Amino acid sequence: MIDIKLLREKPEVIKEALRKRGVEVDVDYLRELDQRIRALKKEIDDLRRKRNEISKKAKNVPEKIEEAKKIKEELKKKEEEIAGLQKEFNSVFLLIPNIPLEDTPAGEDESDNIVVEKWGEPKKFNFKIKDHLELGELWDLIDVKRAAKISGSRFGILKNEAVLLEFALIKFTYDFLTKKYNFIPVIPPILIRPEVMKGMGYIDTEQDLQERYFLEKDNLFLVGTAEQAVGPMHKDEIFQEKDLPKRYLAFSTCLREEAGSYGKDTRGIFRVHQFDKIEMFSFTKPEDSQRELQFLLEIEKELMKQLKIPFQVVKVCTGDLSRPSAQTFDIEAWIPSQKRYRETHSCSNCTDFQARRLNIRFKREKSNKIEFAHTLNGTAFAIGRTIIAILENYQQKDGRVLVPKVLRKYAGIRRIPK
Repeated sequence: MIDIKLLREKPEVIKEALRKRGVEVDVDYLRELDQRIRALKKEIDDLRRKRNEISKKAKNVPEKIEEAKKIKEELKKKEEEIAGLQKEFNSVFLLIPNIPLEDTPAGEDESDNIVVEKWGEPKKFNFKIKDHLELGELWDLIDVKRAAKISGSRFGILKNEAVLLEFALIKFTYDFLTKKYNFIPVIPPILIRPEVMKGMGYIDTEQDLQERYFLEKDNLFLVGTAEQAVGPMHKDEIFQEKDLPKRYLAFSTCLREEAGSYGKDTRGIFRVHQFDKIEMFSFTKPEDSQRELQFLLEIEKELMKQLKIPFQVVKVCTGDLSRPSAQTFDIEAWIPSQKRYRETHSCSNCTDFQARRLNIRFKREKSNKIEFAHTLNGTAFAIGRTIIAILENYQQKDGRVLVPKVLRKYAGIRRIPK
């Protein structure tokens, strides 16, 4: 949620941000609602004050008793009116996504994203390469046919050395980030309440809702990424300034409907309903959040360099930002079978957008002033897509696959099959 002062004092900033994002919200109507609500609040406060004054003099005075009764009825009407207006205001106000930072490039969709860095040279193979599913089926690593028997399309079963690779990635990442950078390791719930999912900014629109799995009987959402459960950990809490930044490293199984993606990336396990992911999440002071975003991005790059998989860094344009994000960078790994880079990582600065909704604040040491914290998230590894990149980039002429050196001690193998 954006700061309401922005609506009242700089509506043109919101209008420009909406234009850049390609989102339609009637800002003038919102301002009108806000003004009506504020005017009604004053009327209600005046009536309450008048009622209190009369109540002191109303004992055994019929006229005063009658006047107090009329004020009570009028108060009830105005309180019902303001409740309706507030509900309408909230429903529209929450449709406003975060305001993009000034250096976030303007654009309509992912085709307008900007490549800002490349690392590594895509390997030139002197043989006909296989894609990840061919390799997975050749060595009994990936089984989408049996997964379909169990769960339908867009699911996969990891088997044998692919499972060893997953756990190797997890152990390597937790060792690296907890020892070197003191991230706090967590495994959060994957079922979360609607109010905290809304607080994170992921169910504001019908399009958002189409991405989520919802258990109606239990009134719980399944997370699409670990950050959705980590951010609300500090709901309604106040950090001490000295405790920031607070950094978590969360492993989670993630579930997404993938609505609107039918016909895209249907082969193998690139775009599936269920996948595992390791996510970084930070709470910072406002003045530190952009530095923290670069910190998370550098970690993502470092992790990919450790795997020695070629990648490019992309600065995401306004039209491709998620609703809570003010700025996002993606990392895209080279996928040889597709002859292009595909997204494996993302890191975002959500500024105070989520913290306002979840009431997450911190206290300044010198002034004791209480302010909203900033929240950031970054992918350590989306495990399924990382396994795809490993299989394809490390394949050999005989179809075998070398295991990246950094993972060998964790996986207990040097190549696939053993």
